[in-house]
Amino acid sequence: MALTAPYVLEYTYRRSVGPVVGQFLTGLRDQKFLGMKTSSGRILVPPPENDPETGETLSEMVAVGDAGVVTTWSWVSAPRKNHPLQKPFAWALVKLDGADTAMLHVVDVGEGGMEKMSTGMRVRARWKAERIGHVTDVACFEPESPQAVTR
Repeated sequence: MALTAPYVLEYTYRRSVGPVVGQFLTGLRDQKFLGMKTSSGRILVPPPENDPETGETLSEMVAVGDAGVVTTWSWVSAPRKNHPLQKPFAWALVKLDGADTAMLHVVDVGEGGMEKMSTGMRVRARWKAERIGHVTDVACFEPESPQAVTR
C-alpha cells in the first residue's frame, strides 16, 4: 500500500516587475506590443533589460505589430482547468511583425482543431475588453484569415 499526502506548491509572495517588464505590461493594457531595440538593431519581444548577446543594459523600447507568424507550436487537445482556454488550443511561439524574436502565447484556431494549425500561419492578437496590464490581456492569438499560411 502506497502512502500519500496532499501537497500544495504555492508562491505566496509578490514580485515587482521592474521598469522594462512594467512598460511592456502597460503597453499590453493599452493594446500595444513593445519590444526592446539592441545596439545591433534587433527588436526583442518580450523585452529584456539586458542584451542577451552583449550583456549591455537596454533602454530603447519600440512598438511592434499585434500580428505575426507562428514559428512553432504544440497542440493541447484536453485543456486543464488552469489553462487559458477551456477548449483545444495551441501553445505557440509567435514572431510579431517588426520583432526579431518570438513570444509564447495561446492560439485559438476556432472550429476544425489541430488541422487548422500550422507553422508559418499568420495570426493576430485578440484583446480582452477589460485589460489590467498582464500578459493575459491578450486573450489569445487567432488566424488572420483562412488563407494566412506562409510556408
